[in-house]
Amino acid sequence: MTPASTSTAPTITVIGAGLAGSEAALAAASQGVRVRLHEMRPVKMTPAHRSGGFAELVCSNSLGGEGERQSKGLLQAELRSVGGGIVTAADASKLPAGNALAVERDEFSARVTKAVREHLLIEVVEGEVEAVPEGITVIASGPLTSDALAADVARVTGSERLSFYDAAAPVIDFSSINMDVCWRAGRYDQSADYINCPFTKDEYLAFFAALEQARAHTPHDWEKLEFFEGCMPIEEIARRGVDTPRFGPMSPKGLDDPRTGRWPYAVAQLRQEDREGRLWSLVGFQTGLKWGDQKAVVQLIPGLNDAEIVRYGVMHRNTYLNAPLVLDSTLQLRADPQKFVAGVLAGTEGYLESAATGWLAGTNAARLARGLDPLTPPAESMLGGLVRYLASANPKNFQPMNVNWALVPELPAPQPGPNGKVRKLGKHEKRPVLFWRGLNAFMTWAGEEAGLQVMPPPVPHQDESTEAQAQPVLR
Repeated sequence: MTPASTSTAPTITVIGAGLAGSEAALAAASQGVRVRLHEMRPVKMTPAHRSGGFAELVCSNSLGGEGERQSKGLLQAELRSVGGGIVTAADASKLPAGNALAVERDEFSARVTKAVREHLLIEVVEGEVEAVPEGITVIASGPLTSDALAADVARVTGSERLSFYDAAAPVIDFSSINMDVCWRAGRYDQSADYINCPFTKDEYLAFFAALEQARAHTPHDWEKLEFFEGCMPIEEIARRGVDTPRFGPMSPKGLDDPRTGRWPYAVAQLRQEDREGRLWSLVGFQTGLKWGDQKAVVQLIPGLNDAEIVRYGVMHRNTYLNAPLVLDSTLQLRADPQKFVAGVLAGTEGYLESAATGWLAGTNAARLARGLDPLTPPAESMLGGLVRYLASANPKNFQPMNVNWALVPELPAPQPGPNGKVRKLGKHEKRPVLFWRGLNAFMTWAGEEAGLQVMPPPVPHQDESTEAQAQPVLR
């Protein structure tokens, strides 16, 4: 669209310039719709953010596993096929992280901010929005929605607001890691993108005892501690039993200690945070411990005895709606179909999920502004499975959802072969089939039903063990 024609384009409002809001603004603008994007930072900051940059990552720097065996890999491929702004910035800011899409967080945010601010159809308005505006609006204010706006969203939806807690992991200066104790490797001979800190049984038990005794964040009376399983603080994991951490984030499986040739009793892993490799975060060590106790616990990890913590783990409250009571699968509010909700506020968990629902909300808001009906992606696609879950889950004790293979329909029952026997596909064979089925369904829908320009994404790497059960049929 040329600058001269922008004045006659319809306009929508987007609240929030996090991953969901930035993606929503870019998706709507790509359809020739003007966007008024409101972001309260840096005028008003949140307890977790440290800048006014768009799509700032405040927890992990990973957007999930890549490839055709990963549910997030399918969602990444779906977004790549329609030119999603968040995954485009992530690909350009990628750091080595084995089979995960990890990014240099400052570069990633800078790329998203630049794409949004330089778009001719997007007007950025700084300052807090205290009430849901009139007209077509995408509410993507994120997990730290201000109290005033959250109260008005509750009024509009007629729904009780819920809260849960999210926590970030400590970040370590690489120069303070003892690499005579630690070693670089990935699980089961994957690329050596992680630093591994091995525990003996005695070292692990001493670490666990200190973790049990460490002082945690004490909530105010008005705060209700509801942790999401996908971002559980390490101290909460430890409450479930002495072996729970080492069968979870501290599992030694697939990691041969080069000094012994065997798996250690437990392992703490670190993942690269910046492009230069100077900053490393503890994987699965989200925490709300007081900083002094946090340091003492971290320095009981073998190889981190002199660790310099450059950013301590923090805990903050997330806000979300009981999605199945208030949302349709198009991400429209049932109480007001001109309003769309995306990101954590819509009941998703995860950076990629926030971006994906932002893309759909922005796309559908633009369609509505252009006089077209909003759409839902096919059930076989990961995005389609996610939004259908949000709209139809059991509202009792509803919890935010990451994408996973259980969100998409099972494959048809296998037919008997010439010998009359039925051969069922194993997990490693079935997931590539689900991947290509979902991607083809999404691309066909996006191109033929939604009328979008579709780009075949790069074919994911296939391990030698992957049988030729799922050949791409990109249309």
